[in-house]
Amino acid sequence: MKKLILTAALTASSFAFAGTPWKIDTAHAGANFAVKHLAVSTVKGTLGAVTGTVDLDDNDVTKSKVTVSIDVKGLNTMVQKRDDHLRSKDFLEADTYPAITFTSTKIEKGEGNKVKVTGDLKIKTTTKSVVIDGELTPEVKNPFSSIPTRGFSGSTSINRKDFGLTWNVALETGGVLVGDDVKITVEAELNKDVPAPAPAKGAPPAKK
Repeated sequence: MKKLILTAALTASSFAFAGTPWKIDTAHAGANFAVKHLAVSTVKGTLGAVTGTVDLDDNDVTKSKVTVSIDVKGLNTMVQKRDDHLRSKDFLEADTYPAITFTSTKIEKGEGNKVKVTGDLKIKTTTKSVVIDGELTPEVKNPFSSIPTRGFSGSTSINRKDFGLTWNVALETGGVLVGDDVKITVEAELNKDVPAPAPAKGAPPAKK
């Protein structure tokens, strides 16, 4: 009886999150960040490759699920010395923690194509719940591959201290060198994970 109940629960859980898998097209995806410097200007940068999957339920987007991984070693602010510092132990420790991850826990439908995605953001060893305000565009057909494609854009703000990124320098005039609030934006094309067509009857097997 217990085994039957467990099987039913797992089946129900799988059904609840069932959806069409869409993969992030890394060649057309990016994650950017912005943070105050000296309290007078904003430094902007990009992170590395963005990969992940969206299991999308078009009938009820709230049943969808998102998993994303963002490479840290590819961080770039156009200043090598600053990039090396951000990848060091003072900040992201890229050699030890090479990726930032996000896994959705709740998705809410907004007006039009708007969505609100709540999920667990993990930076180094710390995981915190964040909310991403996003937009999911309707499906189009890529003219070069004929693969159904759609887009997602989203943004959130975090306090870097919440994730253990506490390094700073106090300024003689008051304030600090690096701001605490970091704005993160993500833009991505999603390609429908279309199964490869079955080989024609009698055709030789595909080469590996």
